[in-house]
Amino acid sequence: MLDRTANLLGAVGLAVSDRIKQTARNVLNHAGETPAAMVIIGYGLGPSNDQLRSILGLSHPGSVRLVDRLVADGLVERRQGRDKRAVALYLTNHGTALRRKLLKDRVAAIRPLLDPLDEGEQAALAALLGKMLSSTGSSDAERCRLCRLCDDSVCTDCPIPANFRCDNSAD
Repeated sequence: MLDRTANLLGAVGLAVSDRIKQTARNVLNHAGETPAAMVIIGYGLGPSNDQLRSILGLSHPGSVRLVDRLVADGLVERRQGRDKRAVALYLTNHGTALRRKLLKDRVAAIRPLLDPLDEGEQAALAALLGKMLSSTGSSDAERCRLCRLCDDSVCTDCPIPANFRCDNSAD
């Protein structure tokens, strides 16, 4: 029974992942780590390139290329960080609007998978998902990675709160 449940969960996970990827392509014309970068930078805490790289699990050159593309697309701007040696990343007005649309459309793309469940089943599933999530991500970096596409406006009682605060000590 456990193997079957794991197999079904894997299939649902892929269905969710495919819907999120398609939404990102529709909204941003980019996939990969671009949507997560937009969400993370959009918290407005001014992460450095190194902090973004760490959360996204990218190499330094990969992160620099990603940020360069977001800047070239007019979605992100570089500002001086609190530490004058660092660069802080912020969304532009256009980037903020696209981030909002991405998060709204992400939830809308996933919601149909919940439609077959009645209200009680949805509540039970939410409790089970929270329980499952609370057993993952022991470090703050792991929790940030898991929540890299989360809409914090709808998840106000996160089972694995991540600290996305940035000190801009490195870039």
